[in-house]
Amino acid sequence: MKHLIHTLLLLGILAATACQTAPRESGPEPSEADSPEAVDEPEEPLPYPPEVMANAREVPQEEMQRVFETVRAPYKHGVVIQPEEGELVDCPNVFRYEGRWYMVFASNRDNVGYETHLAVSDDLLNWERLGSILPFEENQGWDKWQAAGGLALFDTEWGGSNTIERFDGRYWMTYIGGELQGYETDPLSAGIAYTDTPNEARPWNRWEGNPFFTHDQPDARWFEAATVYKTHAIRDPDESLGYPFVMFYNGKEKGGNGHEAIGMAVSNDMRNWRRMGDTHLIYHTGESRWAITGDPQITRMGDLWVMFYFGAFWKPNAFDTFACSYDLVNWTTWDGPHLVEPSEPWDRQFAHKPWVIKHDGVVYHFYCGVGENGRVIALATSEDLRESEAPAGREE
Repeated sequence: MKHLIHTLLLLGILAATACQTAPRESGPEPSEADSPEAVDEPEEPLPYPPEVMANAREVPQEEMQRVFETVRAPYKHGVVIQPEEGELVDCPNVFRYEGRWYMVFASNRDNVGYETHLAVSDDLLNWERLGSILPFEENQGWDKWQAAGGLALFDTEWGGSNTIERFDGRYWMTYIGGELQGYETDPLSAGIAYTDTPNEARPWNRWEGNPFFTHDQPDARWFEAATVYKTHAIRDPDESLGYPFVMFYNGKEKGGNGHEAIGMAVSNDMRNWRRMGDTHLIYHTGESRWAITGDPQITRMGDLWVMFYFGAFWKPNAFDTFACSYDLVNWTTWDGPHLVEPSEPWDRQFAHKPWVIKHDGVVYHFYCGVGENGRVIALATSEDLRESEAPAGREE
């Protein structure tokens, strides 16, 4: 009996040691760069490059009209991700990987908080949910109850590969994080996560240096003093601002007026970010005390950058629109018809939070709709595809 007990104890020690040293299944081994170094936080944002400001120019209205005609998707296909009981779904991001389509989206069950989920499709119309990829961190502080992820380093070429790029051997996302329960409860900050298997429903690795972007950092500007919302990081192959990575995001000002604006930051390594510019890039106000400009997505058409984003309350309801720029800094906003707006039972209140791609000559505009089905993910297209599929939420 003593020999048996000794053997069991030895096996237990070996098993515990194996658990301590085995790599996590959820992604690549951390590199030295994943261990954050202690650095002094900058006191103020970086200035825009002088040559960029010296050559600033507006985008002509005929060019803005051409972009509108290129990206418009007038055919509302319907709901493609239905919420389950007690759930809200939000913030779709769609990418292609190994011949299939995947959607990263936010899920909030019973108003507890955001988690990030994954779905898959073979035709961009019919979607199967796979599971969570950024769950709650119940034993952690800053992102304990909020983790809503968005793709980083998506191919910005309009009508291009629609894939996500590796950097340092892994795929990346940035995400909204918060320690309080509820729907987007302030304050929210931004974190980074990474994986080498973006097509699998298992947790992505959170960076040890999170949160990397907060509302109370010394260089935070007035329009983000209350909270930081959706972040969207891209690679600028020309390094036109002096950095390979540029991030666009919306923040909310203090004071309870609900004003949100879009700003930018830059990075050399996807981990350490510097704000650029002393104020916002795009900011709208209207008659309402609430005015939201948010959830930017960037694409490129030749020498023209296009930013899709949503507006709310500075014009009626919530809707998707766009702006254009030659240099990523000076943006001309579109003042014509909205790209999508409330019109159907499933989006009669809000039609907003865009993710817009082009594939095989068709524009697919994914968005969050709020209507009779609650908060859903819906799709509008540039060609009428409804005869091939009648998704839930569309009346025949």
